[in-house]
Amino acid sequence: MNKKLPKVFANRIEKEIQNNDRVYVASKDVVEKQDPTIQLQGMNINQKIKAILNSKNYIYKAEVDIKTNNEIITKKIIGKSGNQLITMDNELIPIDTIIDIQLKTPR
Repeated sequence: MNKKLPKVFANRIEKEIQNNDRVYVASKDVVEKQDPTIQLQGMNINQKIKAILNSKNYIYKAEVDIKTNNEIITKKIIGKSGNQLITMDNELIPIDTIIDIQLKTPR
């Protein structure tokens, strides 16, 4: 196992490197930052769920506070199947038991 490996050629760099000193911006238009919050006021439960799952911020999962008949729970929902929400923990929450649902704001 004591084989000698061939030497690797590495060219010497004799000048000072100044990568990324200047940045070119191709657009003069100012891009406005959009508010990522979704307005859910005045919607029923099915409309709120549809708005959360169809929002631009929802890619795979959305962290929500779900108020049911008995408690308030925080879950990450990944989809809807029939009349149930599917959570990241592979739980099914019946939509009929949900009183309110709110999207948690990112910190």
